[in-house]
Amino acid sequence: MNKTSNYKFTIIVPVYNEEDNMLNLEKKLADFLPQSIFPACVLFVNDGSKDQSKKYLVEICERNKHFYFLDLEKNSGLSTAMKAGIDAADSEYLGYMDADLQTTPEDFNLLLEHIKEYEMVMGIRVNRKDSLFKNLQSKIANGFRRMMTNDGVSDTGCPLKVMRTDYAKRIPFFTGMHRFLPALIQLQNGRVKQVPVRHFPRMAGVSKYHLWNRLISPFIDCFAYRWMRKRYINYTVGDNNL
Repeated sequence: MNKTSNYKFTIIVPVYNEEDNMLNLEKKLADFLPQSIFPACVLFVNDGSKDQSKKYLVEICERNKHFYFLDLEKNSGLSTAMKAGIDAADSEYLGYMDADLQTTPEDFNLLLEHIKEYEMVMGIRVNRKDSLFKNLQSKIANGFRRMMTNDGVSDTGCPLKVMRTDYAKRIPFFTGMHRFLPALIQLQNGRVKQVPVRHFPRMAGVSKYHLWNRLISPFIDCFAYRWMRKRYINYTVGDNNL
């Protein structure tokens, strides 16, 4: 039996070369689980890390009863790591956060308060602690994406999100998908709510984002999303005799 089915909420944490953050991440998550609104577990997805991240993950999961991990054989990117986690999760709800601790698992409860009324609840980072250049890139990319998708979301790059698992599993996945999660939930007629959450400076490790994957690549992906949206198949079964 899938162990995540014993919980109501699974927190998916993709990890790529975050060895310097792992012990702090363990503490933050371990402190949060007893405080979670719903019985919760953690599912790390090691995205082919080349440092000691996997070693730390194995040790962390041995020390903590409600911690689990998947190890991808090679680095395939954030969208693939998220898909692997979503495919593996078997709880009613699932959440997502980055391993860099620029958001905190404590704020999941702010989102979970609304998850029974919405199919996705996501954070909006307030008082962002990034550089002016990084914030400018994010603002430009968010504005263009919002124009192209009409999803009404002001900060799709915020990594703190919770979703109904059945909706998450129906998301059409492609490289860059993680930038369009709200729009992809809305394609299923799902409702999305935004809630302010805290944001912190990165204290350890190195950011995996740069001009290409923060600004240029999202522009290209917007056109891919528009193409897919016109061809997306969405249906509801009314009756059957199966």
